[in-house]
Amino acid sequence: MTDVESAGQGFLSGDLLARIRSRAATYDAENSFPYEDLDDLREAGYLTAMVPTEFGGGGLTLEQMTAEQRRLAAAAPGTALAVNMHQVWVAVANAVRATGDDSVDFVLQEAADGEIFAFGVSEPGNDLVLFASVSEARPDARPDGGGYTFHGLKIFTSLAPVWTRLGTFGTDSTGDEPRNVWGFVSREGTEQVGEWDVLGMRASQSFATKLDGAHAPADRVVRILPPGPTTDPFVVGIFTAFETLLAAVYTGIAERAIELATQTVGKRTSLKNGGAPYSADPDIRWRLADAAIQLDSVLPQLRERAWEFDAGVEVGALTLPRFSAVKSRATEVALDVVTKAVRVSGGGMYANTNELSRLYRDVLAGLFHPSDDESLHGAWANALLGPVNP
Repeated sequence: MTDVESAGQGFLSGDLLARIRSRAATYDAENSFPYEDLDDLREAGYLTAMVPTEFGGGGLTLEQMTAEQRRLAAAAPGTALAVNMHQVWVAVANAVRATGDDSVDFVLQEAADGEIFAFGVSEPGNDLVLFASVSEARPDARPDGGGYTFHGLKIFTSLAPVWTRLGTFGTDSTGDEPRNVWGFVSREGTEQVGEWDVLGMRASQSFATKLDGAHAPADRVVRILPPGPTTDPFVVGIFTAFETLLAAVYTGIAERAIELATQTVGKRTSLKNGGAPYSADPDIRWRLADAAIQLDSVLPQLRERAWEFDAGVEVGALTLPRFSAVKSRATEVALDVVTKAVRVSGGGMYANTNELSRLYRDVLAGLFHPSDDESLHGAWANALLGPVNP
């Protein structure tokens, strides 16, 4: 029984997850978007699960959502990763609202009304991610003023075929000092570009998005901030929700891999050992147990970070590094766990028709999400030792 089920608040029934799992291999093979999954999730109320009840949503906390996302990822990793980005924006709006700031409440209302939110942040060659942008944010020349148009290229825009709202940012260089401008745009002034022909997480359909005059009116411009690290609750909320929900997805993949490997070694038999199942082989038992022990260490850390998000806990300079750490640990452990699951399950796992083969490709994507290991270690070193003198 999962965390959410035990609380009686699950949105993902066993039947729903079974349907979603039955389609995952086809979406992967066809490199297509999981429209049927999205329809089923919308009907189940999953896209509004974290929207507060007063807005008409399910009122789940981030801690509860991480449990749900683990289950969804175990059924269909690409679908879970895509939906993650919508859930991140809902979580951010909740975090900002908890500080008494209603500037992002429109995200909650629009999500409740059926809008689908995507993430337009990452840029080619920009490893500053949230702290600086190479895209332009141009202030309105129109009489009403206050809004911005965005111009540039954003990459890894999950939900690319279906989003209706894109949270994005760019640099306003028109004043004395550059400013990071954060806003939400519709599809007008945007274009899906390039291909999404990748190794794994194919169903996420994370195409690049070209912004060419995408407009955020004044009431959809939510932050204008100096470049660089910030303690602003909006940006901190993006970072912490993003890392936590990513960790949940890759943890769910690892949980499914162990489940599949356990089933497989109980069925495989060894001629060398007189037809005994591989589940009786001491080396196989050790390797599978080792994978489960590794994964077990991730779960408390994931729950703790999600609880901290919900409670608004901050620990100074280590706030962001701690959330980077859970993402890094979850993705690295998940990769090792899936690899061990493949090894104990035998050569049949090498076939593309095998679910473990797909999980092995999907889990590799975790290495490429921010924060990477280099920035994680740098952030912890700076928090512990201070920055290196130039």
